[in-house]
Amino acid sequence: MLFSPHGMIGRFLHRRVVARWKATTQQAGDVDLAALEAQSQMAQKLMRHVNDFRVEAESRLALPRPGSTTFPRPSGTDWSWRPKIWRSAFAAGGLAPAMPKDSMTNEVVIFHDCKSAEVSLRQTRNMREIDLSPYGLSIEAFHFDGSYLSIVIEIPPSSCEGLRKKHLIRLAAMIERERPSKIFARLNVKHGPNTEQILLTLPDAAAETMVEFDLAYSQLNEQRAERMWLDLMIESPAMNKITIRDLNFSRYPRAEI
Repeated sequence: MLFSPHGMIGRFLHRRVVARWKATTQQAGDVDLAALEAQSQMAQKLMRHVNDFRVEAESRLALPRPGSTTFPRPSGTDWSWRPKIWRSAFAAGGLAPAMPKDSMTNEVVIFHDCKSAEVSLRQTRNMREIDLSPYGLSIEAFHFDGSYLSIVIEIPPSSCEGLRKKHLIRLAAMIERERPSKIFARLNVKHGPNTEQILLTLPDAAAETMVEFDLAYSQLNEQRAERMWLDLMIESPAMNKITIRDLNFSRYPRAEI
């Protein structure tokens, strides 16, 4: 039976638990090793539950609300998506160091050839009123002796359902850079044995940025489209921190002329 933490019984039980572990800590230097080991195992088990609670609580208390798929969509949008890392809490918090092919969720993977372990990926909480996504993704590199660094985002198969050459795929993002750095976005669409690739440069005049991938001039076989993913390629990442506060996709038909 669960008691309200604000009720009299709930407050009493909480005080008892806190008092018990406070006393246990004070006596840790005097108890025998067998008892100390048992208490340590109990503390570790308790901490696992406490940490699980913190992840869940911080997710619910984050602003805006986790799971949010709220973002502007162009008129006529027939498919849209915000990746999980920008809408839900990542239990581990991040990857430090982030090694080649490390992943955050099953949707975001980092690729680089830096030999030194000086690249990190971290999920950040968005707390500003202007933020539409609950979380952001921070990429930080110190000394970087590699030749490339990219973030690969696996787009769900639903993006290929009903995909036509008349469609535009819009990528909208909110990106903050500590130092100026070009970021290239390459959309990949696998159809049968072939893969169409469209490469664009993300505008960097302001944090809020947007590009549209036009499939009209591609060789896309509409009947065989099966997979879509995005490569975000960061130029000169050394001694820089890039925070992607939001990233989302929209698909809509090109306006008829």
